[in-house]
Amino acid sequence: GVERVGRHDHFFELGGHSLLAVQLSSRASDLGLNFSAADAFQAPVLKDLASKVGLEPQPSSAGVISVQATGSQPPLFFVPTGFGDCSYVVSLVKEMNVDCPVFALPWPTFDEARPLTLEAIADMVILAIKEIQPHGPYRFAGYSSGGILAYAIAQRLLALDDTVSFMAFIDVTLFANRSSMSPSLIVRNMVLERFESLNDETFEVLKRFAGQCSIAQLIEKAKRIGAIPPDRDLHDDILMSERTAQFHRALQSYQVPSLPIEIYQFYAMEPLISRRIPPDKASTGQEARSPMRGWDRVLSPEAITAVPIVGDHVTMMSVMENRKALARAISTPLTGVLEKDS
Repeated sequence: GVERVGRHDHFFELGGHSLLAVQLSSRASDLGLNFSAADAFQAPVLKDLASKVGLEPQPSSAGVISVQATGSQPPLFFVPTGFGDCSYVVSLVKEMNVDCPVFALPWPTFDEARPLTLEAIADMVILAIKEIQPHGPYRFAGYSSGGILAYAIAQRLLALDDTVSFMAFIDVTLFANRSSMSPSLIVRNMVLERFESLNDETFEVLKRFAGQCSIAQLIEKAKRIGAIPPDRDLHDDILMSERTAQFHRALQSYQVPSLPIEIYQFYAMEPLISRRIPPDKASTGQEARSPMRGWDRVLSPEAITAVPIVGDHVTMMSVMENRKALARAISTPLTGVLEKDS
């Protein structure tokens, strides 16, 4: 939907995301230009992406993004966020000091006719993991509600008698009353948050409409009132939103077990406050204010190391200085775990 793209343009600043990166590489392949979605993450500026064409083999696992290809230690696997997005991984890993391959894992294909459980999603992701690393110990990191998927993956691996030696949660909250939250409402609020920069009158029109429509209708309405460029194809936006709702339905039904693992909880020191969307009761509950983010309900406090990070849930990752501090904070115990494992 962009009228003109120049060689200095940045894929993600133009509105790109994980799903579009996969689509981009597929369409380029049809033209005989071979590069992966991982290349788009590592070289999001067009002139830099050109040098990636036809270079560096990638994992055969469909959708897996190789963020850091080499290292002497076992891989670190990042899971996507509750949006299905893993673009955060590239900028974070650039600031990390780790001697290991790093991969960003995909969501599987969702089937509307047969809604997936979180355990089933974890099983499909494990197939991709096993292609890269057949045996443990495994190491994971996850941001936001995507971290709960990392926990479900750990659960399934432990059931296979594998070991999980490192688990980094990046501000991952385990809400006590998640089942009372409507997945559709969660995703509608996520969509609305994209348009907080609109003027007050336009945003209020969109907000009123959101209460009486589907997610697809809300996105289409945003386009009609000018919040989305008129020539933009909405198919991918709607698909991502529908998949996000399916993922959150799986989160709702997941019974979080107590596992024999230790976790690092890198929690945001500041609350996330939207000036236009009132917070739901869960996001302002006790868990959201606790450094352990509610995980002490299923794990002993001794199994949780809580590490404060400057910023709120968004700015801890989006602001460069905060992200650098987060990267250093994750690298430190990861290196320590490596020494302990060896």
